[in-house]
Amino acid sequence: MISQKITIQNQSGLHARPAAILAQAAGKCDSDVRILYGNKNIQAKSILNIMSAAIKCGTEVEIQCDGATEEEDMKTIISLIESGLGE
Repeated sequence: MISQKITIQNQSGLHARPAAILAQAAGKCDSDVRILYGNKNIQAKSILNIMSAAIKCGTEVEIQCDGATEEEDMKTIISLIESGLGE
């Protein structure tokens, strides 16, 4: 398992559109992708789980990947978040 901290840059946080983009990308990953936010452990492959966490702009989260392709999956998820998730 690997993990990396990152700050959410989207002005509106992880609302519907960026949450959908993130969940879709995580769904294509072979490893288990999770977002740690406060005391929450969020399954990143679920748009509803991401949206219900109400993660706002400027919030630092930790991304965890666990599986055979964890390093490649981590790079994909981190670069997607850094790019602004389509916004």
